[in-house]
Amino acid sequence: MHTSSRRCFLAGTCGFSMALLMPRALAQTKITPGPDTALIVVDVQNCFTPGGSLAVQQGDEIIPLINRLAKAFQNVVLTQDWHTPGHVSFASSHAGKKPFESVELAYGKQILWPDHCVQGTEGAAIHKGIDIPHAQLIIRKGFNRSVDSYSAFVEADGKSKTGLDGYLNARGIKMVYVVGLATDFCVAWTAMDARKLGLAAAVIEDACRGIDTQGSLAAAWKGMEAAGVKRLQSSDIALPG
Repeated sequence: MHTSSRRCFLAGTCGFSMALLMPRALAQTKITPGPDTALIVVDVQNCFTPGGSLAVQQGDEIIPLINRLAKAFQNVVLTQDWHTPGHVSFASSHAGKKPFESVELAYGKQILWPDHCVQGTEGAAIHKGIDIPHAQLIIRKGFNRSVDSYSAFVEADGKSKTGLDGYLNARGIKMVYVVGLATDFCVAWTAMDARKLGLAAAVIEDACRGIDTQGSLAAAWKGMEAAGVKRLQSSDIALPG
């Protein structure tokens, strides 16, 4: 066989072999969460889904995907916004202010929201579509009347912890994957605080939805990238079934 023919033959053979192997290679790159990882499902509550007082557009659409993702994780934590009546983050608590305006508080700039997720109300309940029976913990946040709490780890003052980091440390968790509502606030702050506390962190983008007020969504992704938070899709995770 001439050298040129041999090269063509080998090239064709190699190309054919690589084509056959490609699906397997791609499959092997999927992430299989281990015992040292946890899924944090952020604030999938009635107030944040369609019909709620602070509804995130299409917020309910992520629920089936979150349920499926959760099956890939041994460790799952849910978070629940849990505000007092008259909470400092409510526009109704500030005379003359409207939702989505801002005020300066002792801990910094605070966006004001419609009343939402008031303790014990139906709006504060986790959406009935969430079906994760093996979830091990529900972290309630924002129950301090004078401080908001987007993050599942640390309140907006930057120093008052919820205790979640201690729980994860005791369980030997090294990395968290974050999903839920809303991408640009509670999801982003949770992921970035995880990094500050020494955990690896990733946000599964298609299992979240954002509010995007005043450019908040783009700013959140920029902040997460700077903090070393990975941006993933659910297709990056090895899902059961």
